[in-house]
Amino acid sequence: METTRTLAANGIDIFMREAGQGPLVLLCHGWPELSYSWRHQIGPIAEAGYHVVAPDMRGFGKTSAPQDIEAYTIFDTVGDMVALVAALGEKQAVIVGHDWGAPVAWHAAMFRPDVFTAVAGLSVPPPLRGRGRPLDTLRAQGIENFYWQYFQTPGVAERELERDVAFTTRAMVARGFLDPAESLFVTSEHGFLGDPAIERTVPDWIGADELVHFTETYQATGFRGGLNWYRNIDRNWELTAPWQDAQIRQPSLFIAGAEDAVVKGLIGAKRIHDMERVLPNLTRKLLIEGAGHWIQRERPAEVNAALLAFLRQVVPA
Repeated sequence: METTRTLAANGIDIFMREAGQGPLVLLCHGWPELSYSWRHQIGPIAEAGYHVVAPDMRGFGKTSAPQDIEAYTIFDTVGDMVALVAALGEKQAVIVGHDWGAPVAWHAAMFRPDVFTAVAGLSVPPPLRGRGRPLDTLRAQGIENFYWQYFQTPGVAERELERDVAFTTRAMVARGFLDPAESLFVTSEHGFLGDPAIERTVPDWIGADELVHFTETYQATGFRGGLNWYRNIDRNWELTAPWQDAQIRQPSLFIAGAEDAVVKGLIGAKRIHDMERVLPNLTRKLLIEGAGHWIQRERPAEVNAALLAFLRQVVPA
């Protein structure tokens, strides 16, 4: 049975959903999501004999949202997960992340292999640190309208996303990040979400209750906490210099929708094929045909089957 509680860890209060007993499995959500995004995974993984914990990540939902932009670096977000393992009375865990949660999971495994014995990433490939700051690299390529860039100035994206949170919620799930040109690049006329006059068709995999939950939560919290993760992209590059060309040697798993623009587009296209350079013990690279970005919500049966097979392999319940 799923329960919720809040634990103090790494100087903040972390709200989490949990279920089950056994080896610890952390589920890290992305942007703009919540621990609720894992509701299709929590029960099945717990029933298979694991202690599943899905936190609202730093800046999201009912977890603390520090004011300083600098409080959202990869060191802070990984530090939260290290501290959460200890606060739960454990010494080790398998860590799983989707979207922004994937870089947290990958870096957690890279920084603390003693704590995170296996890692799975959904939708975002493992880190392959480039030669320059990511935002500088975009500008050098003549790119000025990538969504990372649009998110940098505090207040700009917040105003668009918070103008009509119900519309934002529908627009985010309706697009599914299927087309890189439409999903990842911002028009000066309509911003990140596109023309608000165009009604968004909500996919059949999302229910009315889910839309209400996300809408009500983000109406209460706003979007600033999650956007601050993007405002540390260059800072993260600087901080991770000691891990240039580092590998993640624990058993690993990668899952993504084959139609996800993050995999096909600017962020992941080059890394998807070079994944084994970072993950020498990659057990499986699963691209689910016809699926988009919100993979664990869109195709839960296939994602759950892959996660459970991986868990049974790396840490039998």
